[in-house]
Parts: sequence; structure tokens; C-alpha cells
Amino acid sequence: MVAQMAGTVLQRALLPSGDIGDVRLEDGLITAIGTTGPVGPDDRLVDLAGHLLLPAPAEPHAHLDKAFLAERVPNPTGDLIGAIEAMEASRHLIDRRDIEARAERAARRLAAAGCTLVRTHVDTTREEGTRSVEALAAVRDRLADLIEIEIVALAGFPVAGPAGADHRALLRDALQVGADLVGGCPHLDDDPAAATEVYLSIATETGRAVDLHTDETLDPGATGLATLARQVLQGFAHRVTASHCVSLGQQPLHQQQATAELVAEAGIGVVTLPATNLYLQGRGSVPMPRGLTAVGVLRAAGVPVAAGADNIQDPFNPVGRVDPFETAALTVLAAHLLPHEAWEAVSTAARAVLGRPSGGIAVGQPADLLALPAHTLRQAIADAPGHRRSWHRGRERTTALPS
Repeated sequence: MVAQMAGTVLQRALLPSGDIGDVRLEDGLITAIGTTGPVGPDDRLVDLAGHLLLPAPAEPHAHLDKAFLAERVPNPTGDLIGAIEAMEASRHLIDRRDIEARAERAARRLAAAGCTLVRTHVDTTREEGTRSVEALAAVRDRLADLIEIEIVALAGFPVAGPAGADHRALLRDALQVGADLVGGCPHLDDDPAAATEVYLSIATETGRAVDLHTDETLDPGATGLATLARQVLQGFAHRVTASHCVSLGQQPLHQQQATAELVAEAGIGVVTLPATNLYLQGRGSVPMPRGLTAVGVLRAAGVPVAAGADNIQDPFNPVGRVDPFETAALTVLAAHLLPHEAWEAVSTAARAVLGRPSGGIAVGQPADLLALPAHTLRQAIADAPGHRRSWHRGRERTTALPS
């Protein structure tokens, strides 16, 4: 008889199915659910009676390099261009040590909230160079045992044509010094289609995935998402994520459906960002739109749709709380998802969009889990209890929020 490996047994947990059961964790994976077998003398037992056990959230879209700048870098206009201009005017006030300290604080808060994975977009502009990417790479290495950090080099604009040569070179440099993915904002370029082609070309050249800020505008004439899908379908070989996609929500249903079908065919994942886009978009508009993408239409077409928090108390969102339960609640309210769909958007769907195993509560899945006192998922999203226990790769982490 083969001896059972020592592991962790989460006992008497309330599972998403509504059942009460045990969950066994070994070597970073879930190895049994319900009937977990005999408990060994070296097993660690954790009593989760009265706690709801959930797949751990992942943050699919953050800007850790900008976190906690709201007091120092105000955005008087409150819109997207105002935030961009405020950051550009304040670059000289921010050094690498400051970037690292704020980014680490934000990453630790995400971990304390239950996240085990975060993808952060990091400015890579003429003014910034690769400084922020290098700072985030240092934070990523320092916190590797606490939370996984993916870095997207967020190229400045323009990138297309002769005027974009510096930004193209910087993007390649950023990938050399620590960035994992190619990123940028093609809708802000003079020629969005050409910019999209540049991003995909550099990603092909370097063998990287792509995550683009796409159509972050209420202009229904912005069709960058469809352009991206068509270009990907021409033979791009790596994973593609489109974040924001706000204009899609302003287009007629037949156009939304046609674009969603293209996006599904291209295998593109979409990230909606309700907190920041509710703040930035629609100022002065009557009636005032919600500023979200067409979440329901995309999901109906089979597109994986994740939800992220985006900005953390900076010029783009002065009140971001770094909490996936806030994101889930806003997705219920603004995108009309059901509570279980909203939690999928910040957990299993987020992991799928980031190209990771789903992290669901199933045998063989990574043991990335979150437990908190709640009787239902709806209650958990509504109350967002502060007392949480989380496991990353099967190891329990501290949940104390840093100051």
C-alpha cells in the first residue's frame, strides 16, 4: 500500500456547489474533494466551518506603477486624456524607488485581498523609458512567493510610421529588461490599424503575447476590436487580450454581434474594467452612458470575458480599492451579470484570459483558493468580508492589509 503524501486538508468548507465538504491540497494542486481519504499524521488540518471556499481571484488588468498617486497627481478634468496629461506632467517628480515602493504596496494589497496573480500594464514612453518596467521586474522577483506578477510593456503613442520609431525601439528594450507581454493603445494612434499591425509584428518577432488597450472611448465609430480580430485571424500565433473595448457597448446590436463572432473566432480574451471606465467615460454626456463593453453579447458569442479593477487610487481612478469583490459587485450592477458569473469574471475567466489553468475547485486544478465567512456567493460579494484566508500554490498566505 502506497503511503499518502502529507498535505493540507480544508475541512467542512462550504463549496460553490452548496455542498459541505473537505478539500485536499498536495504539491500545489487540489487532489481530492468531498471524501478526501484518511488523514495522515503529518497532514495540516484547517477547519473552514462557516466559510465559503472559492477559486482565488486573479487581477487581469492593473497599473501598479501608477498606484497611490491620486493626491500627488490630480486630474482636474476627470477624463482619460486629463489623466494621461497629468501623468506626463508629473514624471519628473517620480523616481524608481518611489515606483517600486508604491507597486509593492499595491501588489501586497492585492495578495491580501485574495489575488494570486496580477497582470500589470507599465508605461513605456519616451519620457519614462524602461525605468518603470525595471522597477516592476524587481517587485515581481521580490514577491514571487506571494503573488505572480505579469508585466505588459504599455508603449507610448504613436508607434506607427516614422514618428513611432522611438516607441517601437523602447518597446523592444522593455521586453529585453523584464516585460512579459506587448502592450499599447492603438486607438490613441493617428492610424489605429497600422498601430495594431506594429504591436502584432513586434510580438511575432519576440515570441510574446499581446494585451492592448482597445477602443477606450465612447465613440461608436471606433472599431479597433474588429480590426484586431481580423489581423489576428491572418495568422498571429500568440495569445491576445483586448482590454476596455468601451466603444463596442455603444454600437448597434447587429454590429456588436458581428464583432463578437470575429473576436471569438480569433480566440481573443476581453477584459472589462468597470471601475475606471465608469469614472473616466461619459463626462458631460446627456444621457450619461455606462462606459462598459458589450459584456453580454461577447459572452453569448463564446468570448472569455474577465473583469478587472484597473487603476488603484491614481489620476485614472482616485478611489480604486484593490479588491476583487468591488470589481465583482460593479460587474453585477453595471454589466448585469449574476453573482456567480461576476465571480467567474474575476477568477476562473480571468485566469483563462491570462492563459492559465482555470483555478476552479476541481481535482487537478492549482490550489489557489480563497475562504471567507459567508453563506452564499451573493452575500460574499455584497459584504466583502475583511477576514479572508487564501492559499497560493497550496500554501496559506497572510491576509493582513499593509498600510
